Amino acid sequence: MGKYQIIATAAMGLEALVAKEVRSLGYECEVENGRVTYTGDETAIARSNLWLRTADRIKIKVGEFKAFTFDELFEKTKAIPWEQFLPEDAEFPVIGKSVKSKLFSVSDCQAIVKKAVVERLKKHYKRNTWFEENGALYRIEVALLKDVATITIDASGSGLHKRGYRIDQGEAPLKETLAAALVMLTNWQADRPFIDPFCGSGTIPIEAALIGQNIAPGFNREFVSEAWKWMPEKVWDDARMEAEDLAKYDQSLDITGSDIDHRMVRIAEGNSVEAGFGDLIKFKQMQVRDISTTKEYGVIVGNPPYGERLGDKKAVELMYKEMGQAFSKLETWSIYIMTSNEEFEQFYGKPATKKRKLFNGFIRTDLYQFWGKRPPRY
Repeated sequence: MGKYQIIATAAMGLEALVAKEVRSLGYECEVENGRVTYTGDETAIARSNLWLRTADRIKIKVGEFKAFTFDELFEKTKAIPWEQFLPEDAEFPVIGKSVKSKLFSVSDCQAIVKKAVVERLKKHYKRNTWFEENGALYRIEVALLKDVATITIDASGSGLHKRGYRIDQGEAPLKETLAAALVMLTNWQADRPFIDPFCGSGTIPIEAALIGQNIAPGFNREFVSEAWKWMPEKVWDDARMEAEDLAKYDQSLDITGSDIDHRMVRIAEGNSVEAGFGDLIKFKQMQVRDISTTKEYGVIVGNPPYGERLGDKKAVELMYKEMGQAFSKLETWSIYIMTSNEEFEQFYGKPATKKRKLFNGFIRTDLYQFWGKRPPRY
């Protein structure tokens, strides 16, 4: 088994959650802006891809160095032992980004890194012709930040938010990784009721069910590194077997999703079936003002409309008010609402116990947390 520098990339504001997940897998890690770094073997790469609910993707760091000139970038990239990672038939496109660096032309940086890798591999594989690149995919990224170049290979393929269960969606779907984060930021336990009153295509309830039954979010999809020569098939088989063993398929769940739009309810039901939950999650068409329950100590998580468009503003403000009135009767419930509307508490009619800054894509939002009474201890 080798030792690799692994990077789990994270959306702004979710780094601490990703780090918590990495540590729960048994790896010590460091938290930086937008990423969590740790050391691990091939098994760690497979397990990270399968299990990390809130990370965007898994990358292998193959080099990091200062680069002020194109010559420096070329020579230091060429010095990386690429033959340890890329077989002779590897397909290795290069993507890039540059922030606050002297080498600001991304297309030039990409071309130079590509050329340096080719030169290194030509020497190793004793080639004087171009490589066909008709084998497994190893997507290389050169990321420059303040003149430091970090060179990585993407081990995920499609972003980790693509769990494989979403067959249809609405206009502005919530990313699965953010939906999982919203659930994980609550005090919900699998034996308590859970409601999403703005379920849309069902992402939050489905992520809650995956968490409730401890199902690895990547269990039903493939990863680009499964085709890599140096990632043995047995590593993936063992990691999937572990995920299967740890799943609690017989854990009963009380999860409900509702939406004002009957079309979205049908889409949510379809996605839930695709995720393997059948009718385990209940979906119904309902307005938020009509939500009521006699159950206790549950959790509500919602991502309501924000009223960003001018025409929607008044309707959304009224809906926040009605929500506050409906939820005020649920004294033992904890309520978590994510919105970019800075006046939310005013319309809801109550100050939040706690607020947490999050980003829904590029929209800055707050997660307003209203904690309910604690269940009695027996």
